[in-house]
Amino acid sequence: MEVLHYITFSGLLFLLGIWGIFFNRKNIIIMLMSIELMLLSLNNNFLFFSVELDDIAGQVFSLFILTIAAAESSVGLALLVVYYRVRGSVAVEYINLLRG
Repeated sequence: MEVLHYITFSGLLFLLGIWGIFFNRKNIIIMLMSIELMLLSLNNNFLFFSVELDDIAGQVFSLFILTIAAAESSVGLALLVVYYRVRGSVAVEYINLLRG
């Protein structure tokens, strides 16, 4: 398969993540999943070009991005659970009320 197919696939994943963030600002879980999709598309680009150029640096960067994505999702979900316990809902528009 050509490199153009890989770039198109990653671009579509990235656009899907951007679409999820911009068009759904009510649900924070979907926003976190959209950020994960954007990071996944970046990982795919690193892996595709790493295989294409026969270089391991892309695979190492992909491993670091997966680590950062796991930390981001765990911290985001922990904040979401605390917010749900305090407010009783997960509405994004009221998150600014948590400022102390």
